[in-house]
Amino acid sequence: MCHLYLYVEGQTEQTFADAVLKPHLAQFGVYLMGAVLVHVGRKKGKTFRGGVLNYKPFRLGLENLLKQHDRPGVWFSSMVDLYALPKNFPGWDEAEKLRSDPRSRVAKLEETLAADLADARFIPYIQLHEYEALLFASPKDFGLYYPDKADAVAALQAVSDAHASPELINDGKTTAPSKRIIAELPDYDGKKPVVGPLIAELIGLPVLRAKCPHFSQWVEKLEQLGAGPQP
Repeated sequence: MCHLYLYVEGQTEQTFADAVLKPHLAQFGVYLMGAVLVHVGRKKGKTFRGGVLNYKPFRLGLENLLKQHDRPGVWFSSMVDLYALPKNFPGWDEAEKLRSDPRSRVAKLEETLAADLADARFIPYIQLHEYEALLFASPKDFGLYYPDKADAVAALQAVSDAHASPELINDGKTTAPSKRIIAELPDYDGKKPVVGPLIAELIGLPVLRAKCPHFSQWVEKLEQLGAGPQP
């Protein structure tokens, strides 16, 4: 048995962690204690959270989370998007040389993040290319929330069918997964924290993992925490 804290991009990931990951990981003796929003910065004494805009406050917030829960049996991980990651993120220049191979690129960023933080309790995870890629594992499930948008759902399905994996949908300003969804379903933009996790829950973790191998490998690492040595 162990406790796990996630350091996440935004409210969409928070809800996803609570609705999808938490009940699944509990079966493996891994208890998700909370998904904490990324630290963005402070202004006039107020802390701002959500989105990875600059690496320095991101790292500071993560370090504080590690210190706050410095006790046996506690692990930490991240869930942030590769899309729009800041250029001062560790390993950025090396990773850019691997842009033609997205999985190698994200693995390099995770490796350098872990090295920079230098804490054995932390398991880095960066989502290829953003959270909404997971929803392309089964775009037809958008139809349950948007029953009158059959053409839009079909267009999203066509995007999914054109890629070997949703994780390979790129990070262009107009072609990233969320941008493609918003182009077909504009109101998704204002409903991400609700609709995004709901669609993922409808799709189900087995399908998400089958279609998204990088994501699945991360979930497997988290599952194994329950049986492994404690930090």
